[in-house]
Amino acid sequence: MESILYIILGLAIGVVIGRYLLRNIFKKQEIAVQNKAKKILKEAELNAEHLKKNRLLEAKEKFLQLKSEHETEVSQRNNTLNQRENNVRQKEQSINQRLEKINRESQDLENQRKNLDRLVELNEKRQEEVENLKSQQIVQLESIAGLSAEEAKNQLVDNLREEARTKALSQIKDIVAEAKLTASKEAKKIVIQTIQRQATESAIENTVSIFHIESDEIKGRVIGREGRNIRALEAATGIEIIVDDTPEAIILSGFDPIRREIARLALHRLVTDGRIHPARIEEVVAKTKKLIDDEIVEIGERTVIDLGIHGLHPELIRMVGRMRYRSSYGQNLLQHSREVANFCATMAAELGLNVKMAKRAGLLHDIGKVPDDNPELPHAILGMQLAEKYKEHPDVCNAIGAHHDEIEMTSMISPIVQACDAISGARPGARREVVESYIKRLKDLESLALSYPGVEKTFAIQAGRELRVVVESEKITDAQSETLAADISNRIQTEMTYPGQIKVTVIRETRSVSFAK
Repeated sequence: MESILYIILGLAIGVVIGRYLLRNIFKKQEIAVQNKAKKILKEAELNAEHLKKNRLLEAKEKFLQLKSEHETEVSQRNNTLNQRENNVRQKEQSINQRLEKINRESQDLENQRKNLDRLVELNEKRQEEVENLKSQQIVQLESIAGLSAEEAKNQLVDNLREEARTKALSQIKDIVAEAKLTASKEAKKIVIQTIQRQATESAIENTVSIFHIESDEIKGRVIGREGRNIRALEAATGIEIIVDDTPEAIILSGFDPIRREIARLALHRLVTDGRIHPARIEEVVAKTKKLIDDEIVEIGERTVIDLGIHGLHPELIRMVGRMRYRSSYGQNLLQHSREVANFCATMAAELGLNVKMAKRAGLLHDIGKVPDDNPELPHAILGMQLAEKYKEHPDVCNAIGAHHDEIEMTSMISPIVQACDAISGARPGARREVVESYIKRLKDLESLALSYPGVEKTFAIQAGRELRVVVESEKITDAQSETLAADISNRIQTEMTYPGQIKVTVIRETRSVSFAK
């Protein structure tokens, strides 16, 4: 029990001693921290004082620098002002000197004016004396001649006028006769030289193309089972495919040269490839159409490059290429337009006009014959509207529109284009009127059927004896197809003139397409 008390007492004494020692340690640390804080504060005050002195020195230096700059600027301004004052004084002196000189000159002029006034007075007096003498002499002459001065003057003027009129009329007759003779000779010379320098062969297109084959066995493959291949080819191209007894040949009949060329190339690809069936035919015809479109653009670009025509709109270039597959009264339209362009250039050069513009107007004068659509307008007016649409020069537009006298000629190039068009088309064998009227009749036949709603495509085949009308199955029913065929037949009978009879065939086809994925 006593040992426990000793232990407790020892622990109590240890705790007291420990607390005393900890207090002394904390007190010493507090004193050390306070000393350190005082030292830091003192150092901070010293740094602040030093920084304050530095800033004051910098401010003084800046002030002195600004003061020096200001004094320099003030000094420069003062110098400038002094210089301007000196200039003003010099100008003022110069102005004063000029004023003095002007005053002196004004005084001299005044003196001269007075002298002139005196001279004028003397001259007027002398003039009066001369007039008096002249009137006295006139009175004496009138009394001697028996005529007044006015009558004599009129008589002399009349005699001189009559003599001058007679001589002038004689000279005018000679000049007019010589001008007519010279103009006639020069005009004939220019036309003859133009024709001789630009003479080219005249190509006459027809409405039939011949496709040559190696053997008659191919004809059966072209016709297909129950004629499905040939029907698909005719429906896709709009060309009549004639497979008859002609050896090693298939005849492609149609009035549109572009369609015939598409059919010929497509048939060539099909025969070369060997796969001939409706789906393949449609694919090949679509690719061939794209190929022909590219070839048309290429032909147009090559034509304008050959003729040296620049800056033509791409759509006009495409139309120039389409001329290759068009004919004008049986004459190839592109060849005719190139010929007219060269004629115009030659004539313009002979007459001293703009050669490039004349050549441009000659090439584009029949551009109204080859648009994608066929509005009811004369081709000259349509061509002029197309040229205006694609920003051609007004002189070129007027030459296109006036070359058949549909509008008034306002440009010097217009009569040249008209004359050259006549030169190119009037040569023997250059044109055939029958072909042009035939093609126009077939185009009118197709346009008539195409005017009905629901009609997708129309093809005039068999030289216009049959009209095939392809309709959209979603818009036209089978019953409506029969009614449509009858309506088109009635309109053809009442509105058109044609030999024989025309068969109207309305084709309606429904297709269901699905893809397995």
